[in-house]
Amino acid sequence: MDPIKVDFSGKGRPKEVVIPPEKKVLKIIICILTTIIGGAIAYYFMLPAINLKAMEFYYFIAVVIAIYVGMTFITSKAFVKPEYIPYVKRQAVVPIVIGLVFALILGIGYLVSAPLFRAKDYSEIIEVTEEEFGTNEKSITTITSLEDFSSVPMIDKDVALNLANKTLGDLSDWVSQFVIDEKYSTQINYEGNPYRIFPLKYGDVFKWIQNTKEGFPAYLRVNMYTQEAEAFVLSDNNLPNIQVSTSEYLNERLDRVLRFKFPTYMFGTPSLEIDETGHPYWVCERIDKTIGLVGGTDVIGVVLVDACDKNNIQYYTMDEIRTNKDIQWIDQIYSDDLLVQQYNYYGKYNGGFINGYIGQTGVMTTTMGSSYIASGDDVWLYTGVTSVTNDDSIIGFAIINQRTKEAVFQEISGTTESGAQTSAKGIVSDKGWDATFPLLLNIDGEATYFMALKDNNVVKSYAMVSVERVQDAVRSEDDANPDLEACLKAYVSKVKASTKRQLNIKYDAVLPDAIAGGEGTGENTTNGNNPAELLKVTGVITDIRTAVVNGNSIYYIAVDNKPVYYSISTAEDDAVVILNKGDTVNISYVASDEAIVTAKTISK
Repeated sequence: MDPIKVDFSGKGRPKEVVIPPEKKVLKIIICILTTIIGGAIAYYFMLPAINLKAMEFYYFIAVVIAIYVGMTFITSKAFVKPEYIPYVKRQAVVPIVIGLVFALILGIGYLVSAPLFRAKDYSEIIEVTEEEFGTNEKSITTITSLEDFSSVPMIDKDVALNLANKTLGDLSDWVSQFVIDEKYSTQINYEGNPYRIFPLKYGDVFKWIQNTKEGFPAYLRVNMYTQEAEAFVLSDNNLPNIQVSTSEYLNERLDRVLRFKFPTYMFGTPSLEIDETGHPYWVCERIDKTIGLVGGTDVIGVVLVDACDKNNIQYYTMDEIRTNKDIQWIDQIYSDDLLVQQYNYYGKYNGGFINGYIGQTGVMTTTMGSSYIASGDDVWLYTGVTSVTNDDSIIGFAIINQRTKEAVFQEISGTTESGAQTSAKGIVSDKGWDATFPLLLNIDGEATYFMALKDNNVVKSYAMVSVERVQDAVRSEDDANPDLEACLKAYVSKVKASTKRQLNIKYDAVLPDAIAGGEGTGENTTNGNNPAELLKVTGVITDIRTAVVNGNSIYYIAVDNKPVYYSISTAEDDAVVILNKGDTVNISYVASDEAIVTAKTISK
């Protein structure tokens, strides 16, 4: 029997017969026109940058190819006539080859951008200066008196949002139409105080239809120091309503305004900021991939969009941002996520790619979470830095300017931000309050975490925790009136007891009611705004008594047999412990009709 011969080469297999559909040319034209129309619609909604470095561009190409192949399948009726499937395959060859070319470009781009080959470039995408804590005062708020707290946010974003929502709720004509767009809120430095700006967005598509012609009548801003929220009504300040926003559906939508003006630019996260007059602008970072084709995201310029006029758009290079005096009010050029990502590249690849994964000598990473420090005219992002081999404590802080990307690493060992929050919440464990993300302060050389303790986003107290000694944690004790001055005095006393060193803090500032113990305390303010006049008395001590209140020793002193006692705590002035009956003293105090008067100073 002769052996059976089987040809596996396929040469003898009959070729697939390609049967073109009727009116082939007309159907090809229909497919092309439909692809153009479908691509235009896809472009309008996807808004890809026409740029080989943009991932969304490749997604857009895939959508266009899918539209053409799909229309070929539909117009040939291959779904009911399988004999036309070979024709569809042939028609799809060119678009699929185009797609594969783009896929090849992207694949090669990822390869040449990989940290495996470009670790040094990734580590140098941000330049970091290393220094000891407290040696660079411009990048961190140094507290030597209560007045220095004016640049310190007393609250976090959630509390600010709560205040803004209450303000919007008081505006009955608006609250039914608009809601706060918290995603695009921005913390800035405005008129010497930290502010958070909240844009509005439409409540739903029907409210957009009703209001889009007029636009947004206002934005909300919250003073993070005084904790005052207000609606900035544009018409009351001779400004037109906001027309460009992130919640528009058609041509006034911010990303659409940007894309039609700059079709090849890639953009990062926009932020709403205001100039010195309160005029709102969208600050849009223009990003680029600086390592290979798709690696090393960085900001190379800024597009400034007038929120009240979509035709007023200006582009600035980074050199212009740093030197143009007319736009120095811009605070946030680099987004939080981008700065943290770049610093983590520096921390991970500074010793090379292999060291970033094996051995990990000197490898650092940021802790979870970040916050802001207002210093001078700038806003600095800060976050703790920990070793990758031990994330229970920090080795220092990364502090980065959000406008210039100037970055410093301040070396200090201590607890992480989450550890400080746990310590602060432990003080009020019986109350179940939450702690805001800690702010980093330099209190006369003492690295300190500062937090507000809150209940349902209402501030109940303030807390301070030493970075180096987590057990040194205090809070203001008056739950009804959170008192910053009381918290600071208790902390200074705690640090002195732990370190035996004196902190030279001055307590002579006039604090807003919201942070100075509440309205009507009579200790710091008159009518909530003007300083209360300090009165003085000189006399001989005829009676002196002591009591412990909330863990503080309080001295009550009467002079010249008068029926008034002047009270002062050892946390405020520990020299009071050496006073005795018969001593002549000078007392400064705020006028009061009470039998016990709070003294500001008592000295021989």
